[in-house]
Amino acid sequence: MQILNIQSFSGRNIYSHKPVIKILADIGELYKNPTKDFEGFNEKILETFPGLRTHYCSLGYEGGFLERLGEGTYIGHVAEHMILELQNMLGYEVHYGKTRVINEPSLYYIVFEYKNEKCAIECARTVFEFICRILNNEEVDFSNKLENLKAIAVENDLGPSTKAIYAEAQKRGIPVTRVGNGSMIQLGYGKYSRMIQASLTDSPSCISVDTVSNKDLTKNILRDFMIPVPEGDVSYSEEGAIYTAKKIGFPVVVKPLDSNQGKGVTVNIRDEQDVRIAFKEAKKFSKCVLVEKYIYGKDYRVLVIGDKVSAAAERRPPSVSGDGVHNIAELVEIENSNELRGADHEKPLTKIKLDDLAKKVLLNQDCDEYYVPKLDEIVYLRYNSNISTGGTARDCTEEVHPHNAQLVVSAAKVLGLDIAGIDVCCDDISKPLYNQNGAIIEVNAAPGLRMHIYPTIGKSRNVASDVLDMMFPEGEAHSIPIVSVTGTNGKTTTTRLIAHTLELQGKTVGMTTTSGIYIGDECILKGDNTGFVSARMLLSNKSIDAAVLETARGGLVRKGLGYDLADVGVITNVSEDHLGIDGVDTAEDLASAKSLVIEAVKPKGYAVINADDGFARYFMDRAKSKVILFSKDKHSSIMQDHISQGKRAVYLDGGEIFLVKKGVTIQLAKTKDIPITFGGILECNIENCLAAVSALWGLDMPLETIKAGLVSFLPDTSSNPGRFNIFDMGEFKVMLDYSHNPAGFEEVIKFVKKLEANRLVGIIGMPGDRQDSSMCSAAQICAAGFDRLYIKEDADLRGREPGEVAGIFYDEAIKSGVSKENVEIIYSEEKALEKAILDAQPRDFIVMFYENFEAALNIVNELKSEIQSGLVKSEDMVQSAG
Repeated sequence: MQILNIQSFSGRNIYSHKPVIKILADIGELYKNPTKDFEGFNEKILETFPGLRTHYCSLGYEGGFLERLGEGTYIGHVAEHMILELQNMLGYEVHYGKTRVINEPSLYYIVFEYKNEKCAIECARTVFEFICRILNNEEVDFSNKLENLKAIAVENDLGPSTKAIYAEAQKRGIPVTRVGNGSMIQLGYGKYSRMIQASLTDSPSCISVDTVSNKDLTKNILRDFMIPVPEGDVSYSEEGAIYTAKKIGFPVVVKPLDSNQGKGVTVNIRDEQDVRIAFKEAKKFSKCVLVEKYIYGKDYRVLVIGDKVSAAAERRPPSVSGDGVHNIAELVEIENSNELRGADHEKPLTKIKLDDLAKKVLLNQDCDEYYVPKLDEIVYLRYNSNISTGGTARDCTEEVHPHNAQLVVSAAKVLGLDIAGIDVCCDDISKPLYNQNGAIIEVNAAPGLRMHIYPTIGKSRNVASDVLDMMFPEGEAHSIPIVSVTGTNGKTTTTRLIAHTLELQGKTVGMTTTSGIYIGDECILKGDNTGFVSARMLLSNKSIDAAVLETARGGLVRKGLGYDLADVGVITNVSEDHLGIDGVDTAEDLASAKSLVIEAVKPKGYAVINADDGFARYFMDRAKSKVILFSKDKHSSIMQDHISQGKRAVYLDGGEIFLVKKGVTIQLAKTKDIPITFGGILECNIENCLAAVSALWGLDMPLETIKAGLVSFLPDTSSNPGRFNIFDMGEFKVMLDYSHNPAGFEEVIKFVKKLEANRLVGIIGMPGDRQDSSMCSAAQICAAGFDRLYIKEDADLRGREPGEVAGIFYDEAIKSGVSKENVEIIYSEEKALEKAILDAQPRDFIVMFYENFEAALNIVNELKSEIQSGLVKSEDMVQSAG
């Protein structure tokens, strides 16, 4: 039993709208028996994973899985539930799972929900190892495995501050994307997108952040603005530190100049010897130290967000309270068993460390870790009150005096911070600092939010809400309009037409297509960019204010969606293509995969569906938003039902495009006036226009702008490269098109047969990863449609042997009645095109279904130039053909 492959889906995907992991597993000989046949197996896993008893399984009720286990179920299914349960044992609430046999008898895929990707993958590996060990009657140190998994979980989880902001963003419907494996997230899309790491936003300058990391510089700036700070100076040597301490007067504080979390800080120092000790401790964390006047009072953290105090907490050093029975070491262990305490930032409180520094603090209190405190005697284990070192917090937000609130807000603004943690020392935060010799001790550019969200005492404050209120004020946008386009044919043209029309509104449009990623007219990345990564890349670009995403099958199946929800999702059509790849074996599988695009639409957005497609009703059932139907036949039952309900529809009637809503019909444009329809005869592009019009209407774009987009979008190499691009070569024409499946070939041939041509010449082939049956079908269509055939192969054979694809096309063409004189195999795409042009006769119309558009375009332009310059004469070409 082994894992063969692991695949992560961090966004909405064809299995679930939640993040999932898919593992490919071979269970070997274990397929032969259900787990009840393995002696002691069920009992052992229930003993180790008792929560399995409550799993629902497909039976739909608690304990359903237990019943299945008793009746007999197979190891892949059991592994799925164990992986889910192990994640739950680590504190992650996950439920969704799915297991299927994909290749009889032993190859399975197991899909399971996750919250922490790295941890979930390790859970899967742990479960597989656990199963193998049980079946081999080997001992399993599961407790140690569980501890290791907890460490992995802590290492890869979002920190508490980021997690709170992430959750609040999701609650508000703000798209949120984790960037990398740390605590950086992107909020929103396009020009409205913002970045935040923990509580550090993308607004403060590097200078501001660097400034507050230098405690002395921070103090000097605040002092210049009459904001109270402790007297003190920087020291590079013990003698210098002693000199400063004497000058300002004991007691003093010695701290590193540029560390955090209270590292290396010693407070309330009262003599020279302790200054020397403290200096050495501080030097471990910084090149120089800061010696300051010790300010008596309580330690307060005031959180400033924007122009207001969001929260305040009184911080208290880590301590234990005596019971007269246990010593300090035992009391620390008891306190650390508190479920609220965890490692680092894992939980609301951090575990107390009984380290060398804590022992020094105890020594200064004339005790050690073996001392047994009296009942209710408080013993401190740190001088500082940082939550990260085990301290606690009492919420005191409502106690902050208005003068103090104004003071800390001013301090944040002076330092250029939009979010700041201001450390204040005074007797009582409810009284003005100037009345009690209080001061601002430090300013933090990325303050932890944990103490305010989970105070030990007092009211929890939703500071994450304040962060988002500041970053996205009420009424301001957090996302740009997003249109996602999928389908078997027409995706690229529809995508380009939508983007072109949006640009007429003055928008900077980002677009992903099979030819590249575009910002306006600039291609920033060439190649097929119709998947998850390209969508993510585009939506993080702050220069765009609209996005149109061509979303192909491959990306949907392999990685899911690269966005959360679109404003409009479009499915142009579904026909057989790419079958037999990635588990998509039937047209129904393909429709299921592509339906994700219309499922992932905002509730107030629109799913655009082709009513003429055989899967139209299926798609309508899957849509969770409003629906716009488009059709070339307004009289079909599906259109009539939709229109009668007052819903939006776009249809063709008498060569004109109409829009209808709530019984009101509007004439938009005549197809003969739309250039890409070639006078209204290119049916597939009429469908693409209907789809684009529907999408643009779904964005509530003015109808006059939509019409302007239709009539200004040209079928040339500038507006729509590689799609029905026709070149006049003088006495004959050449067309380049990307059709690569039977339905596409059929549409092209239907179009060219309407043209006045003497001969129709096809340069044909298909990608090697298509099924033989699809190739045979395409060859039959081409045999019936063209008078002469040149069969070529793609440079990328996609797993086929050289000559294999061409052989299938040739054999099928001959079977279909094409004479051998009228079919020729030329494996190179470029050479086949060149030969077809040189063999051309007057009034020929040559169609090439290309793999490499730029190479084909170069050949056409070069030969056209030679023909026009007389280097190649038309009579020579005719003789060559003879």
